[in-house]
Amino acid sequence: MTRLMTAAGALLLCIATVHAASDWPQWQGADRTRHSKETGLLKEWPASGLPVVWTANGLGTGYGSMAVAGDRVFVQGARGRNSFVIALNRADGKEIWSKALGPADTNDKGSGPRSTPTVYGYRMYVLTENGDLACLKTDGTVVWQRNILKDFRGAQIRWLISESPLVDGPHVVVTPGGRGAGIVKLDKMTGQTVWAAKELSDEAGYSSIIAADVQGVRTYMTFTAAAGVGVRASDGKLMFRYPRAANRTANIATPVFSNNKVFFASGYGTGGGLLDLTAQNGEVAAKEAYFTLDMKNHHGGMVLVDGYLYGFNDSILNCLEFATGKVMWRDRSVGKGSVTFVDGHLYLQSETNIVGLAEATPTGYKERGRFEIPDKGMPSWAHPVITDGRLYVRNQDTLLVYNVRPR
Repeated sequence: MTRLMTAAGALLLCIATVHAASDWPQWQGADRTRHSKETGLLKEWPASGLPVVWTANGLGTGYGSMAVAGDRVFVQGARGRNSFVIALNRADGKEIWSKALGPADTNDKGSGPRSTPTVYGYRMYVLTENGDLACLKTDGTVVWQRNILKDFRGAQIRWLISESPLVDGPHVVVTPGGRGAGIVKLDKMTGQTVWAAKELSDEAGYSSIIAADVQGVRTYMTFTAAAGVGVRASDGKLMFRYPRAANRTANIATPVFSNNKVFFASGYGTGGGLLDLTAQNGEVAAKEAYFTLDMKNHHGGMVLVDGYLYGFNDSILNCLEFATGKVMWRDRSVGKGSVTFVDGHLYLQSETNIVGLAEATPTGYKERGRFEIPDKGMPSWAHPVITDGRLYVRNQDTLLVYNVRPR
């Protein structure tokens, strides 16, 4: 009996591990790199388009992406006057529960939340467009909630709060943009403040924080309204600041980190820069390796694959050698949008409702398919997700799920 129970337990653990490997639990995937671990997907899309697995309507307005974890899909949307987080059944897209977290907001670029929920075990962390940060159980029960703008004297930014919370071990890290509280670290179980970055008073940008170990120093890096910055994870000390890659309008793209180097880029005529990072005496120093005008990345982010950086330079898809900034190729592709890497390919989504597939290779642009998604009258800015053999495409109040495995 004991052997039988042990075997059954091992099987359950194996199943849970396999399922977890197929999850996309937060912004830009499990490690925030835009890399999906999926394999065995279609190498070329049919001219007739991809088959639809299911469609979910009525999600509410917004630009946030999806978190896919366990048997649920989590997404945010504005319904009426409130900003909601919504749980869907992963199998068929049917709504399981929804929870209002605070008032919705709007501006000239559209209403609703811009963030992606962060799922960590049986809890999730959600930030609304008005700064309401909530920890919920995955059944929709609120554990704690606070408003980061009110609590840390931050100001609402022009196109609304857009970052997705970072969970790092026992903590959750966000960017209120307050005076002496540009970045804050909270206890993820209680929401209580652990530290505020006292030397950082920048207004928030539209970027999301990444965590990295730089020669033994845990570092949080993000793009504020004024600069690319790095703070020490242990106490929030500001260690480096890089204003050259920032513009005065909107700094959006999540930084790209690899091998003690970090790349920041923004649009509006600015460009991007690679920083070499070195640690000494518990602090990280940054030195510019190069600056380039060939990666003026607006909102779609960038992905690093085998030493090459792919992303949209305004409306042109560029491939750069990460270490040097050398341009390998340029192509108009699907038009300005987002890029994600999976199974040797780039999944591209333009803000004009085109989804495309291209090989991830520095030898040239090689497109392997494209199709159009329904036009919702606003830019299609929500970034897609690829997991469990499916492509998840959210456009305002609709989520379309396509099969990308060979039949």
